[in-house]
Amino acid sequence: MRWRIIPLTTYDAYMNMAIDEALSESVAAGADPTIRFYKWKPSAVSLGYFQSMDDVVDKDSCARQKVDIVRRRTGGGAVFHWEDGEITYSVIAPLDMYPKNIIESYKIICGYVIKGLKNLGIDARFAPINDILVDGKKISGNAQTRRNGVLLQHGTVLHDVDVHKMFSLLKVPDEKIKDKMIQNVMERVTSIQNFKKISQEETYEALLKGFCEEKEYEFKELTEKELERAIELAGSRYCSDKWNFMR
Repeated sequence: MRWRIIPLTTYDAYMNMAIDEALSESVAAGADPTIRFYKWKPSAVSLGYFQSMDDVVDKDSCARQKVDIVRRRTGGGAVFHWEDGEITYSVIAPLDMYPKNIIESYKIICGYVIKGLKNLGIDARFAPINDILVDGKKISGNAQTRRNGVLLQHGTVLHDVDVHKMFSLLKVPDEKIKDKMIQNVMERVTSIQNFKKISQEETYEALLKGFCEEKEYEFKELTEKELERAIELAGSRYCSDKWNFMR
């Protein structure tokens, strides 16, 4: 099976989620399985499909700091996507290319990230259900959805992290324990910058190599049809309050 690799691009939150959906539709219609790498500009908070916006996101703080908010098609918790702090990937493929067992499929795809980190001399391991750890600390979180015969898994790889900024954008149930929560996250989360002072581009190149290993692939951009569909979805769904405030 030949893979299509879409090189690192930068879009806003609405287009990033819309592109994932447009590519899922293409793969469902018979297009090659696809891996894409991307960044977020401006920075954004994405919330999981089942979360309530009012429960987890400080909308006023996001507006003041010019941080977008978007709902994902995948589950899980709210994630801060810092434009200077991460590389995000998506794997979009027919369901029959991966095990039916959710954890086994996570393990395989997270393995691509682990290979990429190994290229940087960073020894990482898969931690079920969907995390990647280095020295016991989380460096990558991942989420998956399966619809219309297609598996979509996307995840972040932390090049750098700003926990204080993240907590200024997310709601904490009790402000009295906020400092404790920040300290806890700082003790549980790490980034590539803690191991190697390298650029985001160097992080991307290492991840790209890890994802492409032992695959037949070619580099391609979005098709004109996919781009048009993504623009349509971004405007009609991912920018809309109906979608983002659906819970």
